[in-house]
Amino acid sequence: MKLEGMRALVTGGASGLGEATARRLSAVGAKVAILDFNLDRGQQVAAQIDGVAIQVDVSDEASVAQAVGEATDRLGNVPRIAVNCAGIGLAARVVGREGKMSFDVFQKTINVNLFGTYHVMSHAANLMSTLEPTENGERGIIINTASVAWQDGQIGQAAYAASKGAIASMSLPVAREFARMGIRVMAIAPGLFSTPMMEGLPEEVTQKIAAEVPFPQRLGDAEEYALLVQQIVENPYLNGTNIRLDGAVRLAPK
Repeated sequence: MKLEGMRALVTGGASGLGEATARRLSAVGAKVAILDFNLDRGQQVAAQIDGVAIQVDVSDEASVAQAVGEATDRLGNVPRIAVNCAGIGLAARVVGREGKMSFDVFQKTINVNLFGTYHVMSHAANLMSTLEPTENGERGIIINTASVAWQDGQIGQAAYAASKGAIASMSLPVAREFARMGIRVMAIAPGLFSTPMMEGLPEEVTQKIAAEVPFPQRLGDAEEYALLVQQIVENPYLNGTNIRLDGAVRLAPK
């Protein structure tokens, strides 16, 4: 799918992987709506890329329905591209010290990461299905964000790995369902990336983490995630699968 003149929505577009994606899609000709809980930061980014910013709580289906509808109105047409980057990375052991349980962490993580992705995907696809197909029969593409924790989750990542594993598992069945509508579904599983979450760590900790990556021996750059988003959009035969973007890293148990 050619990006020039296309409408796109990016959740979590106010920072990290989402911000880099919003900036790249705009740079190659797309009109972008940033959907983020942090409206102030979203507006700052939107102003720099001539896009729009809309506040959303992805864990709330009504909020997502309103935001996707507003994005369509403000972009002037239904987005053919939806990229789900909104997410949280809370960590907790299933059974912590002194028998402390962590279901609250599990529930919140699933609500934001998994249900949030599902809400956006379903509402975006419903609108995409009303579009006229492009010359190659496409009506749209949805790109979700999994994680390498989907396959090598560490101790304390039960909730995060479960949410990202579910996102990865959805790719094929949803791609098969949406095939009749001409909508592709893909997922990217990033490894260790330089994002606001990672940047809050002490420098020596960051260096130790980066040293675990075989090659290139560094943290991933958010722009590299955004580049893969562009390549997936532009390659019409990519559908129903997950791509690890990780420098060949495999996470240790802890």
